[in-house]
Amino acid sequence: MNKNGLLLQKFQEYLQIEKNASSYTFTYYTKDIENFYQFLTSESIDSLNEVNHQVVRVYLTTLYDQKLSRRSVSRKISSLRSFYRFLEREEEVTTNPFLRLALPKAEKTIPDFLYEQELEKLFTINDLTTPLGQRNQAILELMYATGIRVSECTNLTEDSIDFNLQTILVIGKGRKERYLPFGSFAERALRNYMEDGRQQLVNKSKASTDVIFLNAKGNPITPRGVRLILNNLVKDAALTVNLHPHTLRHTFATHMLNAGADLRSVQELLGHEHLSSTQIYTHVTKDRLRHVYMDSHPRANNRNN
Repeated sequence: MNKNGLLLQKFQEYLQIEKNASSYTFTYYTKDIENFYQFLTSESIDSLNEVNHQVVRVYLTTLYDQKLSRRSVSRKISSLRSFYRFLEREEEVTTNPFLRLALPKAEKTIPDFLYEQELEKLFTINDLTTPLGQRNQAILELMYATGIRVSECTNLTEDSIDFNLQTILVIGKGRKERYLPFGSFAERALRNYMEDGRQQLVNKSKASTDVIFLNAKGNPITPRGVRLILNNLVKDAALTVNLHPHTLRHTFATHMLNAGADLRSVQELLGHEHLSSTQIYTHVTKDRLRHVYMDSHPRANNRNN
């Protein structure tokens, strides 16, 4: 392994041991750095110390030539900025050429969410007499009730749930803990699954586990497994929507704000470090308020009577 490969390996160890980075962060940081290494090879640059602002500008040009979104470019810059910050700490480089580079402004995209009528149809699809139907219902109810990420959902253990207080303990990004409430629909679905369906699934596996959500073989389900479950629910419900696990998170936040929840509370429930991450949902609320105003205020529209 050459010097650059060893430095990437050290950075990966730093991400895992010191930063407790999620698998998503680890994967994309690695991918972004390896992509940068390929660029350096194409430019006949052997050392990371040779990278200066001019090299970085050429790299940015190649990214834009690939028709990457501003969000993807921004993520790659952020990854390399963190990588060089680590290299500076380890005294492997003398400067960070990505430090003062302005991140491209991200496109303001409207997060996908489901309307209540669409959700109601999904909640009627599962066969609650089967272990997998009970599991799928519990996943759907809990993710909508709490807005948790799919990785947070698949990592839940039996000790995570307090039925008396109707709360779950979630381990989020950076190993940060937060307690989240859930309502009666989620409680009923969870109890039904854990007292019946889950026990049947556990019996199919030789290994014991305290992870709540299991696959058909009785092993802990993966985030990919949850995505497949949601996709199949959409097909069974004959809906023309894309139901990614994050869609349920977006739906949770949008419905909370539409019902009058304040932004700070939703931020805390979602586990967002910065309020700006939560504010992406406010435009949906504003759009709804505008329609309510235009339909309700006597002098909002010039109606022909």
